[in-house]
Amino acid sequence: MEAALTLGRDLGAHVEVLIVRPDPKDTIPLLGEGMSVAMIEDMIQIAEKEGRDRASRGRRAFDELVKKLSITVRDKPDAKGASAHWSEEVGRDDEVTARRGRLADLMVVARPTATSDVSSTLTLNAALFDTGRPVLVMPPAGAKKIGTSIAVSWNGSAESARAVSSALPLLKQAAKVTVFTAATPKIPSVRAQDLATYMQWHGIQTAARTLETATSDRQAIAIALLAALTEGNVDLLVMGAYTHSRMRQLILGGFTRHVLENAAIPVFMAH
Repeated sequence: MEAALTLGRDLGAHVEVLIVRPDPKDTIPLLGEGMSVAMIEDMIQIAEKEGRDRASRGRRAFDELVKKLSITVRDKPDAKGASAHWSEEVGRDDEVTARRGRLADLMVVARPTATSDVSSTLTLNAALFDTGRPVLVMPPAGAKKIGTSIAVSWNGSAESARAVSSALPLLKQAAKVTVFTAATPKIPSVRAQDLATYMQWHGIQTAARTLETATSDRQAIAIALLAALTEGNVDLLVMGAYTHSRMRQLILGGFTRHVLENAAIPVFMAH
């Protein structure tokens, strides 16, 4: 939330902060047979209380942050400048995220961790695959700054192109932009310079760098990229998401999966 509000303030954008509270009635099919009516009612009441408590904690954080960042709270597009609005909906995380996300220029979501509940993964998947919009995935530790030094992972795919196009406002404000391309038989290193030239037409001075790896394995390339980002003090990575089969990556591992699980910096993604 703090990352989204800070970014919105810096870009003069409106930030819609959304919390999705699960419908307690959706838990009934999951409770199994052999439960009495009283037990089911108790479970529903517990779920309702947990949803209200979570929303209350979120709202307190929202109120503190807009005050700290000096952001105007507004629910109608009647003025210019940065603003924010808090909203709540009851429903399924993925369904609400998909519907609301299609009317956002950028979605900011937390990266799921090993201890996250399933809703975190559902939210990220819906944002990436069901909205058609770019997603900024925040690491568990957050970020002190976003977009001062930006790296672009470029493989010439439609997903990569969509990510770059969507990130242009951030790329134009960055102090440093570096395009990374892995040298593989399918991805000639010249493609990094092609993208650098494209961005120079947008007034973005860009350096091009080729990742040299001993193998064309996508996970190995991801490891090399993340190491280069750490070495170069990069604070934002722009990349296409799941440019190869998502199912294959989920089963066998791959570039996107490795980055999502291991990146210590925010990742701006588009599918």
